[in-house]
Amino acid sequence: MELIVAVYDDWGIGKDGTQPIALSADRKFFREATRGAMVIAGRRTIEDFPGKKPLPGRVNVALSRSGMEIPGFTTCASPEEAMELAKTVRRAMVIGGGSIYRQMLPYCDTAYVTRVHVTPDSDTLFPNLDEDEQWSQTEVLQSGEENGIRYEMLLYKRREADPHSSENR
Repeated sequence: MELIVAVYDDWGIGKDGTQPIALSADRKFFREATRGAMVIAGRRTIEDFPGKKPLPGRVNVALSRSGMEIPGFTTCASPEEAMELAKTVRRAMVIGGGSIYRQMLPYCDTAYVTRVHVTPDSDTLFPNLDEDEQWSQTEVLQSGEENGIRYEMLLYKRREADPHSSENR
């Protein structure tokens, strides 16, 4: 399973359920990366979708403990249920928000991270993959500047477990 996220320099991802600063280049990257995929999102992220409607050209899944029905979305009550549903498609991507990323990160092996080089006030943080020894940045997919803000789209991969480590004995 994969995830896609835009983070600021402090690994903040949002405030009050939305992105304080959003770049059109990142929105385009998101659309292209998720097109045709199953996307898994939480209720607050869905409320930030245009018109609060499902994203077109994707299988939309809501991860919600309440099991609340959301028109146009398949609802899963647990990360395990979302994982089982993801096995039925070629590609599944976790798209937020903060609590959904935290719940689903252990199931992901690929992360598309847009680093936006500003630090607006954020009340939600994404785990810093640069400080997590389970993850490594493997590629810079794109970089640029928009409205005076530098950014990079980065690819992170979960490191393979060392078969010789004591944890596997």
